[in-house]
Amino acid sequence: MSEQAQKKPSPRPNVPLDGKQRRYLRGLAHSLDPVVQIGKDGIERGVVAAVREALRAHELIKVRVLENAPLDKDEAGELLADATGSYVVGKVGRIVMLYRMHEEKPKIVLPKRNG
Repeated sequence: MSEQAQKKPSPRPNVPLDGKQRRYLRGLAHSLDPVVQIGKDGIERGVVAAVREALRAHELIKVRVLENAPLDKDEAGELLADATGSYVVGKVGRIVMLYRMHEEKPKIVLPKRNG
């Protein structure tokens, strides 16, 4: 990943998602189509910017990791989550699901935390 793509990570909330919340988000993501693709150039500044913008607009997105990408879905998901301040809520095939609550007007209401 380029230096500039790593420069400005958005902070994640201090409290991670629990299993119930992750399952809920995976259920919501089921009907979504991927909005960003990672290709042969990997995760560069433009990809990180596109993911940030998509998360700002939708909160929950799918990212497709193409076969010619230099990263697998696990690496790509963790790098994107770190760079955008989001959470990886699921991975299926070559798809990674990311969630980040909108700072001002959250659209998705998560179930209450367990315990």
